[in-house]
Amino acid sequence: MSCGKKFDSGNCVCDILREIVDAQNDVIADCNTSCEQSINDLLGDTGGNGRDTVPVLLYCKGNCKPFKGFGARRDAINDVLASFYFRVKDVDDECCATLELLRDPNDNCDDPESPVKQFTGNLRATGICISVDLECFCHVTCLPAITALS
Repeated sequence: MSCGKKFDSGNCVCDILREIVDAQNDVIADCNTSCEQSINDLLGDTGGNGRDTVPVLLYCKGNCKPFKGFGARRDAINDVLASFYFRVKDVDDECCATLELLRDPNDNCDDPESPVKQFTGNLRATGICISVDLECFCHVTCLPAITALS
């Protein structure tokens, strides 16, 4: 897949994430592995029944390390959680994205050391969203489409 089929902002990460948002919104109206394959799985082109999320990992420009986001639930502001895995909720015209942290509901580690140590195969939406400038990223990894909303 090139850097997005429907968008051409000049920012590859931004264009791919916009395409993911469009695909996810086709599945729900709410806030072999490649991005193209994950999008096809989400849309049911390969039998993706019930899937609603393409989990993504983002890598920062400069150091090319995986990006880790932090946030807290409204009812537990002093219970800060971190995650390397995100569900793209929205991407605006200036390539600012709203990302929802994905976590394993049974994972007790609030601040994982790496995406490999965090991943359990049971990612779920947390309801915790952050805003990021997609110009800060140089790479996106898409995981296979999953059911993260319940």
